[in-house]
Amino acid sequence: MEASTTIRKMMAGNKIVVPNYQRAYSWDTPSKNEDRNTHTDVFLSDLEEHNKSIARSPYYFGHFLFEKRNAEDNEFYVIDGQQRLTTIVIFLSALFAKLKTIRALSENEEDCYEDMVKRRSTIRFSTVDYDNQLFVDYVIARTNCDHPVLDTESQRRIVGAFDFFKEKLSGKCEEYLTRMLSIISKSTCSTHQVQDESEAIQMFIFQNNRGKRPSTLEIVKAQFMYNVHLHGGHEKSTLIKEIKNRFEKIYSSISSIEYNINEDDVLLYTQRVYFNSLSETNALALDKINIKLSEEGALDFIREFTDSLAKSFQYLSEFFGKDERNCFEIHSLITLGGIAIALPFIIKAYKYGLPKNDIATLCSSLEKLVLRHRLIGTRADMSIRINDKFKGFNKSNKCIRPIIDRIESMKTVSEWWWWAYWNNDKLKESLQGEIPNPVAKYLLWKYEIHLEQQGNRGYTPRRLDDIENPELEHIAPSTEPQKKPHGYDEYDEKFKNEYLNCLGNYLLVSGSHNSAIGNLPFAEKHKSYGCLEQQREIQQLVPDPKNEIWSKEIIAKRKEKIIAFIVDNF
Repeated sequence: MEASTTIRKMMAGNKIVVPNYQRAYSWDTPSKNEDRNTHTDVFLSDLEEHNKSIARSPYYFGHFLFEKRNAEDNEFYVIDGQQRLTTIVIFLSALFAKLKTIRALSENEEDCYEDMVKRRSTIRFSTVDYDNQLFVDYVIARTNCDHPVLDTESQRRIVGAFDFFKEKLSGKCEEYLTRMLSIISKSTCSTHQVQDESEAIQMFIFQNNRGKRPSTLEIVKAQFMYNVHLHGGHEKSTLIKEIKNRFEKIYSSISSIEYNINEDDVLLYTQRVYFNSLSETNALALDKINIKLSEEGALDFIREFTDSLAKSFQYLSEFFGKDERNCFEIHSLITLGGIAIALPFIIKAYKYGLPKNDIATLCSSLEKLVLRHRLIGTRADMSIRINDKFKGFNKSNKCIRPIIDRIESMKTVSEWWWWAYWNNDKLKESLQGEIPNPVAKYLLWKYEIHLEQQGNRGYTPRRLDDIENPELEHIAPSTEPQKKPHGYDEYDEKFKNEYLNCLGNYLLVSGSHNSAIGNLPFAEKHKSYGCLEQQREIQQLVPDPKNEIWSKEIIAKRKEKIIAFIVDNF
């Protein structure tokens, strides 16, 4: 490869591979109802701006860093720039697919396709192994076009990017397509290739290209590998292989859980478990690691920490994956969201091999803590109040009872004001007014389970995803219906400020139900209620909607009933 070249020349005759210890495809694509300025949208917008401009200079795609392991072949491992390269190939594949529906490719266009996408059986670019077959089938060969099974979030991004470009190109004329092909094939870039991996890693640490900036996890990986290259001695090859293998597992795990959790957060939770303290923060994450790397025994730390990190990702893959599907308590905690404070405890529970029933019990207890933390909203640091129990939860003391007892005591303590931020009185106060939509929806789901359990022994709790597209409905609409009488109380300031946005006026319904009832009068809404127990409860509270209204008094009565349930159970 030449140091200064074009995209076409860089790819022609070569095979570029994303090694498995690198992150998978991470560029986002806008959904139909989403604002623009996602990575793929900006990619296309930049190309179109260049197309419209009068600039004579070619488009510049930035710098690419490669590792060449064997001087005798044409295989290059991309160290930096894989996100841009993946997107270029996806866009080109969509462009060629569209152009072929208009006419046969010209000789030059066939050559472009062979240089940058595929020549006979040689595919110019390969992504990480666990995504590559989908990449080949859906993007390159187009043999798996109808709703493919997607195992990872990165596969969803690949499919989303191809579909986005395909849709954007669908109405374009031949001239536009050939112009865009010319822009990409002639666009310039700079490359640097190394055979010394430590040089590649060092360059990655200090190099910033446009696109998605490296995550803290990626920087930590690079620092570890560079440290091993410098100080590994006779252990260097073995330890580098260990790190690559562990990060291959890590990135595979990331692709299945990243819609639940950020990779840098997993790094932070791993630090909290490794250093056995909830006081570890994002700001201190790299500093603490850099200190360990400067001390004697740095290689042992790298080996131990990467092992701990890989296992954290494995545990959380199980937690957010099969265990969430099979354990209601885990499903319930995850559904609540905002569970950062709970996850270090969860990682320890898996690390110490606790039975699933103990993990379920721990999740239920932590759920109460998280709910209070989300609702009460104090600036006080909850982690300080439970850090001693976190530290005491270790390999030689795997009992979860001290954690549960501490959480229970926090619910009732009142004699020390700085311990009483999350007690029952504070919880009741937090439930009086408007509650954020996700939390309110969660609370009404739990209330629905409570109502369904009445008189039903052996009842299996209903999962939230068993309700079709659950949404939060305002029984008395936020905007007063124009048609009167509408069956709701007078929309005076007191009603709008104290009753419209409270638990007593919220109802759990399906998405289609919510769309259908909108701003209808109460009597018409009343007839539609019947799918869930809380909907039938509304019918019981107002049995004759033709002669009774959905009043302030009834809303207040229902609110107090729901609050009593929450305080008693959380």
